[in-house]
Amino acid sequence: MTHHDEQSYIDGHWITPGGSQFMARIHPATGEQAGRVILADEEHADLAVRAARKAFSSWSLTPVEERLALLDRIGEVYRASLEELADAVAEDMGAPAWLARGPQVQTGLDHLGATREALAHWQVEQAGPGTRVVSEPIGVCALITPWNWPINQMTCKVFPALAAGCTMVLKPSEFAARTAGVFAGILHRAGVPAGVFNLVHGRGEVVGAALARHPGVDMVSFTGSTAAGIAVAQLAATTVKRVTQELGGKSPYVICPNAPLADAVPAAVQRCFTNSGQTCTAPTRLLVPRDQLEAVEALVETEVARIRLGTAEPGSLGPLVNQRQFERAQRLIETAVSEGARLLCGGPGRPAGLEAGCYVRPTVFTDVHNDMTIAREEVFGPVLCILPYDTEEEAIALANDTVYGLAAYVYAGDLDVARRVASRLQAGMVYINEAPRDIRAPFGGYKQSGNGREWGRWGLAEFFETKAILGWHA
Repeated sequence: MTHHDEQSYIDGHWITPGGSQFMARIHPATGEQAGRVILADEEHADLAVRAARKAFSSWSLTPVEERLALLDRIGEVYRASLEELADAVAEDMGAPAWLARGPQVQTGLDHLGATREALAHWQVEQAGPGTRVVSEPIGVCALITPWNWPINQMTCKVFPALAAGCTMVLKPSEFAARTAGVFAGILHRAGVPAGVFNLVHGRGEVVGAALARHPGVDMVSFTGSTAAGIAVAQLAATTVKRVTQELGGKSPYVICPNAPLADAVPAAVQRCFTNSGQTCTAPTRLLVPRDQLEAVEALVETEVARIRLGTAEPGSLGPLVNQRQFERAQRLIETAVSEGARLLCGGPGRPAGLEAGCYVRPTVFTDVHNDMTIAREEVFGPVLCILPYDTEEEAIALANDTVYGLAAYVYAGDLDVARRVASRLQAGMVYINEAPRDIRAPFGGYKQSGNGREWGRWGLAEFFETKAILGWHA
């Protein structure tokens, strides 16, 4: 099996320039070296942009039917590569087998189907009196993706960019390098034309920055931390290119007074801890009626006690992706203790018997105030805080009292109550009573959680420019 994390993919070829630097890839579950990833430089990024620029003149003119056929070929190769993709995700993230082979990898097929459907029904031309309005591909796109759901974030950018007729340079996280290499190999085998898709590994402050400020890039689609998103937007502003961002979150989970606690509380805990808490939409603030706090705490303790750490068991919780994330989680846990949050489960330090790897103890704080650091900063680890409230108005105010606005969750025994609360939450996505994910719904946030939308037809629309041609009709 060929691993392409030591190469960049530019203009249809895998290349390793002389003098390239490399970074060790460390398996998060064992702490052992799993391989190396190339750290490209600005020259590498420029080569990829030039290749994409050259390919745009022809790819942008391909008929919709040709792009739909390409998506179908990608789907065939993707399905034949599921095991290879899952192995790569498991190695990059330390993800448990059930998670890597299930949600992590399957989401790529979900995005492929949603993108194909959106393109097949896209209204390319809208005619007004004497005027023709046309959607045209925006151009060369820099796609900068994180490590936490690597396939999800690559596919929800690459597929709509291809569908719209754009060309692109993908800069994945260096901590998801093997997954990105496998994914690039799938596109290559599916016959994506040379230069249409390019992949450059490297650090964000080098390759990501070079792409963001490059005059040959027309759009940046970025997913990552809010701080990094601000830096990308500032660099991109010098050439006034379009920037879409999906950034951080500190999502609330509001349990209403009439909610069935036996259903709502385990659901909230599972939502928070899935993927070891490394999910931007994770509901890390659990808002509960004050007079039900004791009952909620008991249910939370029971649910956390069921969690098994490791990478083999079904439903098991894996490690964090690297030592830096582990240390950040430990620092925030210790800060919560020092600020007076009451520790219900877990706490600082490594779990017993798991001294190797980047495992964090599943941790819950209760009696948390919204001005505490643990209630305001994104941990990106298996850490939940419980905030009691007295009235519905207070619950809504607490939920909205954050600089973020990516997702929110409401659980109520009365659907009218749930709808009333959901309608007042400042978030791009609100889930009522554990509604399932809808891959065709727009994904994105309010406030410092970003701008623009991904998924389905909303995600496809981001990769188009709109042109009005006046006088087209006699």
